[in-house]
Parts: sequence; structure tokens; C-alpha cells
Amino acid sequence: MALTSELLTLPVLPLDDEVVLPGMVVPLDLNDADVRAAVEAAQAAARSTGASKPKVLLVPRIDGTYANTGVLGTVEQVGRLADGDPGALIRGRARVRVGAGTTGPGAALWVEGTQVDETVPDPLPGSVTELVKEYKALATNWLKKRGAWQVVDRVQQIDDVSALADNSGYSPFLTTAQKVELLETTDPVARLKLATEHLREHLAEQDVAESIAKDVQEGVDKQQREFLLRRQLDAVRKELRELNGEAEGEESDDYRARVEAADLPEKVREAALKEVEKLERSSDQLPEGSWIRTWLDTVLELPWNERTEDAYDIQGAKSVLDAEHAGLEDVKERITEYLAVRKRRNDRGLGVVGGRRGGAVLALVGPPGVGKTSLGESVAHAMGRKFVRVALGGVRDEAEIRGHRRTYVGALPGRIVRAIKEAGSMNPVVLLDEIDKVGSDFRGDPAAALLEVLDPAQNHTFRDHYLEVELDLSDVVFLATANVLEAIPEALLDRMELVRLDGYTEDEKVVIARDHLLPRQLERAGLEQAEVTLDESALRKLAGEYTREAGVRNLERSVARLLRKVAAQHELGERELPFTVTDADLRALIGRPHHVPESAQDPAERRTAVPGVATGLAVTGAGGDVLFVEASLADPETGAAGLTLTGQLGDVMKESAQIALSFLRSHGAELELPVADLKDRGVHIHFPAGAVPKDGPSAGVTMTTALASLLSGRLVRTDVAMTGEVSLTGRVLPIGGVKQKLLAAHRAGVTTVIIPKRNEADLDDVPAEVLEKLDVHAVTDVRQVLELALAPATNGAATEVPVAA
Repeated sequence: MALTSELLTLPVLPLDDEVVLPGMVVPLDLNDADVRAAVEAAQAAARSTGASKPKVLLVPRIDGTYANTGVLGTVEQVGRLADGDPGALIRGRARVRVGAGTTGPGAALWVEGTQVDETVPDPLPGSVTELVKEYKALATNWLKKRGAWQVVDRVQQIDDVSALADNSGYSPFLTTAQKVELLETTDPVARLKLATEHLREHLAEQDVAESIAKDVQEGVDKQQREFLLRRQLDAVRKELRELNGEAEGEESDDYRARVEAADLPEKVREAALKEVEKLERSSDQLPEGSWIRTWLDTVLELPWNERTEDAYDIQGAKSVLDAEHAGLEDVKERITEYLAVRKRRNDRGLGVVGGRRGGAVLALVGPPGVGKTSLGESVAHAMGRKFVRVALGGVRDEAEIRGHRRTYVGALPGRIVRAIKEAGSMNPVVLLDEIDKVGSDFRGDPAAALLEVLDPAQNHTFRDHYLEVELDLSDVVFLATANVLEAIPEALLDRMELVRLDGYTEDEKVVIARDHLLPRQLERAGLEQAEVTLDESALRKLAGEYTREAGVRNLERSVARLLRKVAAQHELGERELPFTVTDADLRALIGRPHHVPESAQDPAERRTAVPGVATGLAVTGAGGDVLFVEASLADPETGAAGLTLTGQLGDVMKESAQIALSFLRSHGAELELPVADLKDRGVHIHFPAGAVPKDGPSAGVTMTTALASLLSGRLVRTDVAMTGEVSLTGRVLPIGGVKQKLLAAHRAGVTTVIIPKRNEADLDDVPAEVLEKLDVHAVTDVRQVLELALAPATNGAATEVPVAA
């Protein structure tokens, strides 16, 4: 801490917006009345007291207000300044804390003050020594940048901490407020820290300013160099043209010739020529010229009037589809119909009607692995057209479909225009893959941008934001693929013809594996067809027990794994080729089956081996699947009454459970069920596979059957699966996805299926070989379901009702 000492009486020399620190020597103009009055008063006081030098108190006056601390100054010399005006040379000596005013000789203001003792401990602490070194290094750096080499040695010779801190008062970059802060900081170490901080900040700002100035200068030099090089290049090109005898021409003339020579529609030609005129008027240095050239290149590369001839061999097209894909009869029929109509329209000269051609927009909806994507290439092959695939999964930017405006840096046309350009014709087959995975965010809704693309009434005048000219898409065959129908916006779905791919039967999977998957995987495994043969029994077991899916993707992986195993064993000398794989060899080669049918398990281990468990059917994004429903009653002494539902269920499925419980409560006596148990005991219904979200009304009859089984003690038949919505009166209402559900029942080994009566017409879509192996019952009332699904009571008595723990 600084300590105060002797009391001084001094005339005040005010400094307007200026600050003098101890150790500084400053010249002051005596033409200023306040300065002259203070100096004269100090001289008079010095003569009367016999002092060697007059003393004044230098006090900053900021906006008319005096600072609390001033500096004791001695008048070293009075004379003439460099400009000839009278002046005084004053040296700052020490800090003085300003006190009360007093009287004195002359016209000056006299005040009393106490000199501040600024002594520091000796020797200096290590931290203060480091601070002194840092300040000297920063000050030396700054002085060298200014070229003040003569001052560097003077600063290095200052050892006193207080004097070193006050030396910063000479710094021209310090503001008046910063100098006042240095003046009023009486602790020398704190003052040196403050001076160091100010100097460090100034050097950092100076480095940034120098860096910016350097970058600007480099940019200017680069532009000048580029300008000179371009002029030299133009001169070289001119000389070369003269040597080769070529006429002088500009790049814009080349574009004009290309546009006039290209086979463009009239409106497109007009738009292109306007852009060429802009290019002729624009400077080479402006970025607009680059934008125009890129746009012209894109327009000239598009196949505006190029089309491939359709293959009107209907029988040949059907043969191609049959050879490349087994099953999928709906899609094959639709493509055959399309080709037949195109052939007849072409024969009668009806190729273009009202500016529109006869394109097609199909939506192929089905579970993964059924061949939706590969079907697009087969369609193009059958029609003799070019094929382009556009992946839409995860697209969230509307500009990906419609393109960017040309004013944006890096603007590109949309994916549709790029697909046409890639195909090289105006009538390709464009596969819009995973259209249900399109998202929307702040960048727009790509699905909404597809409305014009996929509308046959609008897409003959499609406008891309980048091209801004009409593009005829009416002759394009669009095939959109999706896994989940509900994820496609309704307005977009309305513009497409829906074709469902519900999965393959086991027989179809065997045919696909034998004719398509096995040859492909043999080649990839480096095996000849004669070296490894898969017996039909092995293929059937792979499809039925090792993979349970709607498509054949996992089946192909299983075949590939099997062939790799055989190839590895042959290379290790463990197996001789040729080798025929049968169903008995599968376990030794690729392990145990993963999907054993419920009917093939031991009766005591089946899920329906206890009352209260029923088998339902559901549709998921991966196709149809079986769904088990479990029900239990809580102990009346420990469990609270009410309904508990678990298994990550949606609102519709929860309502179905309430309806099932209400029906049994109101019709329990009629069904000979002990409904009294439902009043005082809690009912718990659980759907296993709780990590999978479930919703929909089609599990209503399954929940009713599970509760009836629980109350009656009668088991639900293992070979029975059911689906249907239930009403409060016990009516069984129609549901969707009958084909997928029956295929799932067939894959799971179920032999008896119960469906609503009003869904009986949907059985026409189910393959005949599946219907032959299923006993399908169409019912209208829950009572019929219970009669078919519940096994007879043992010895005429009900089994004890299970109680939840």
C-alpha cells in the first residue's frame, strides 16, 4: 500500500484534456491565462521562500472537472517555444492527492495536497521482476516498429517500477481516460500491470491492422497481375489466330454459333440467345459472365429433342420381366398394359395430344428386399429406354428437386434435370428411390416440389429454378419406391398409380434363390456352378427357418455366407468339390436356424401353452408379421383394479383394448365367462417386443380372444392366428393388409387364419399356393372367433385363471 507524507500548498496548473505523469517533461504555452497565472504564482512563491525552482500542481481538467490526483511539477525553464510563443518547460516529479483550496499570491488557484509515497519493496518479488521484463519487451517491440531506436536504450535502463509505469504516459495511443486511470493508480505494481495490459492490447490491434493491410495489398497486387496476364493471353491468342489465318472472334461468338447450331425448342433458343447477348455486353472481370457460361453449357448439354424408340414387342418385354424377376405379377401386368397402349397410340398417330405425351407415374410400395429398386432397371430394359436412379432418402432441401436460383454461388439444376441430362434422352425411366424418406425443414418441402414433377397434367411444362425454361417431362416413366405408404404425403400419392409389392411366398423365394441369387453369389465366391449345388430342401429351409422376411435380402446373405463357408473349407483341404448342400448340412455350415415355427416347437414350450395368450397378425414396414398378445389378472388383494397396457402401444390400439374389455364385461354371462373377476381385479395386457411401436385397430379380436382364454382357462389353439377390428357389440370389422398378414402366417407355420367376413374379397390377391396351405375362416362376430380359436376345456372344467405376481 502507498503511504501519504508531507502537506504541500501549491498553485494549480490545469491541463485541459491532457495528463502529465511523474517523470515526464512537457512544454506549456504561456499564452494560456491559467498556465501563465500558475507559473507566475509559483515564481513569486519561490522568490519569497528562496526555493531553487518554482513548483506547480499539474491537475487534469476533464470536461471542466478536476481529477482527484495531480502531479507536483517544477518549472525548469521559461523562454520561447519553437514557434516563437512564450512557454515554460515543466517536469513532473511526484503524485499529489488534491485537498482543499487555500489562498496564495497571484491570480492562480491554490490548493493543499499530500504527496503520495510510492516506494516498493527491495529486492523486488519474482512476479514483479517478470512483469518488468514483460513491459520492457513489449515497449521495445512497439518502439522498434515506430523506428524510435534512440528511446529503446532509455527504457531498458529504467529499473524503478514506478518510473517505468509512468513512462507509458508518453504513449500516444493511450486515451485521456486511460492516462487518468494510470495517474490515480498509486500502487506502482498495479500501475505497471495496467500499463502492460494497455500496451499488449495496442500491439494486438496493430498486428490485426497490419495483417488486414497486407491482405488488401496482396489482393490488389493479385488483381493487377491477373489483369496483365489476361491482356498478355489475349495478345498471344490474337497472334496465333493471325498466324493460322483464322478470323478474329470472341468467346461469345462461339456460344452464339453453338446455340444456333443446336437442336433446341424455340422458346429455349430465344432464352439462350438473350443470355448470349448479355455475355457479349458483360466484362470478363465480372462474375456474371461465368454464371452465363455455366448456364449456357447446361442448356446445350440437355437432350431437348432426343428420344429413344420404345420396344413395342409386347411378348418380348413380358419375357424380359419374367426372366429378371420372379413373381410381382401386378407390376408386370401394369408395364405390359402401358406398352400395349403406347403401341396402339403410336399406330394411330396419337403420340402427342395437347402437348402431352403418354408417360406414366407408378408408386411401388412394399417392404425392403422385394426388388423395388432393381425392378426399375428391368422396366427400362423391357421398354428399351435409358435408366436413371434418383436417390431421395434424406433429401430435405427443396432446391434439390427444383434447383437453385442462378444468383446463388454454386447454383445447380435440380436432380430431375440432372437425371434427364445423365440419361441423354427425354424419355428415360427415372426411379425415384425411397420417396417416403423425404423430409422437410426450414429449407422447404421437397415432397411438395415433386407435385409438379409427378403430375401428368402439369409436368409437360416443368420449370426448374436454375433453367427457368419449360422442360417436357410428360414422356418420362417415373417409378417411385417406398416402404411405408403412410409416410407419402396424400397430395403426392394422389398423383401416382399405386402398385403394392407384398412380399414373396416360400415357393417364390426358392425360385428366386435358385435362378437369380445362387448364380450371382457363386460368381462372387469364385465358384463354378458345377462345383457347388444347393438342394431345393436346403433353399426351402434357408427361406423358412434361417430368414423370415418379406423380401429376399437376408436370404441372399445366407446363400453368400453358405458359399463362402464351402469355399473356405475347400481351400483348407477340409472338403472336396463338387459338393451338394442339403438341409441336413446347413446347421454344420452356418449354425442353427433363427426362426423355428411355433408349431414345430414342443407343446409345453409354445407361447400359447398357457391360457391368456393369443396369436395375432400385423403389418410393419418390413411386411407382415405375427403378433402375440398376453393377458393376466392381478391378485385382488395386491393389485389395483383397472386396465394396464404395455408394449409401446398407440392410441388406437389402447382404445381397442378398452373395447375388448367392455365387450367381455357386458357379454360375459352369455359367453359363460366369470366376468366377476374383471370387476375387482386389475387386467394387464402386454404385447411382447416392447421396443417396437405398435398401433392400429386390427388386434381387437386378438385381445378379446386372449382375455376370454384367460377368464375361461381354455388355451388358444397354437395353429390359429387372427386379425380384425372388434366393436362394442362384438362385430368383427374389416382391416387392411390381408395379403401381407396371410403371407406372414404362412411363413410362421400357422395353418388356420381368422379374418373379417368383409375382407373375404381380398383373398383374391393372395397367391394360390399360400391359400392351399391355409384354412381361412371369414367371420362376422367375436363369438365365432372364440369358437374357432379356443381349445375345448380339459375334462369339461376350466383351468385355474393365471394371476399376475
